[in-house]
Amino acid sequence: MSPATAVIVTYNSGAHLAAAVASCRQFGIPVVIVDNASTDGTVFPADVTLLRNEANRGFAAAVNQGVRAHTAPLTLLLNPDARLLTGVGSLCEICVANRHTAATGLLVEADGRPQKGFSIRRLPTAAALVCEVLGINRLWPDNPVNRSYRCMDIDLHKQQLVEQPAGALFLFRRDDWEELSGFDERYFPVWFEDVDFARRFRAAGGVIVLEPTVLALHAGGHSVQKLPDSCQIRFWYGSLLRYVVQHFGAVTRRLIAGCVLLGLVARSILGIFLLRGWPVFGAHLDSIRLSARCVALGKIRNH
Repeated sequence: MSPATAVIVTYNSGAHLAAAVASCRQFGIPVVIVDNASTDGTVFPADVTLLRNEANRGFAAAVNQGVRAHTAPLTLLLNPDARLLTGVGSLCEICVANRHTAATGLLVEADGRPQKGFSIRRLPTAAALVCEVLGINRLWPDNPVNRSYRCMDIDLHKQQLVEQPAGALFLFRRDDWEELSGFDERYFPVWFEDVDFARRFRAAGGVIVLEPTVLALHAGGHSVQKLPDSCQIRFWYGSLLRYVVQHFGAVTRRLIAGCVLLGLVARSILGIFLLRGWPVFGAHLDSIRLSARCVALGKIRNH
């Protein structure tokens, strides 16, 4: 029996869920599924521990539910649109051998190519976030800041220490999760909760190891893509600003929030010309108010 139990959080991912569970079974990994009030008629596989929420509690809260629902010393966080192509025994060995150690493998495309730029990233710096919110990364994706942030400069086929693995394939120890009080449920419903967890884990002395022989086929963004554009805008900017307030000093957080504000104003104007509609414009306005509050007060609501 594997020392790890897989926790899979699903929201309207019924098309992928069975394959994810089957891949865990293939390698002897028990599964806990936490369903965040799916409405797509998801059929849940048998022989799993199933927790069904009446409302969407968010990804972080669902992860914490899943970890509490099993007693294994290790948790494999796996996305419902990720399918293990190998076992995770080497990840387990890495984490069991050393306290305060977590591990990850490689997320790959259908042709076997690593999902470079997503599978592994560095923790976002102020410069990386500014380039993102001002649209610089869209206009000049190969800029040095973006290349460094998305780890385009490293050989993903070598075992090495990394800063931020994707939450789609992440193995961590229960005792470390407990010491950090789990994932921060204020990141609701999604985005930046895995970045925050990795940052807090490393700040507490933890290390994260990339073991590239462990592979998972990953579709990517399945649940998030089903959200309306207006919801994606509100959730992404809200979580980004929460992360900034939590992890950057007063001057830096105001600088980043000011760049968020500038970028949002530009996107709002562009959206008007592109006739993106009131829901998107309204989401931009809400995010503008939130970023303006962060510029003025250095904080956001409920922080």
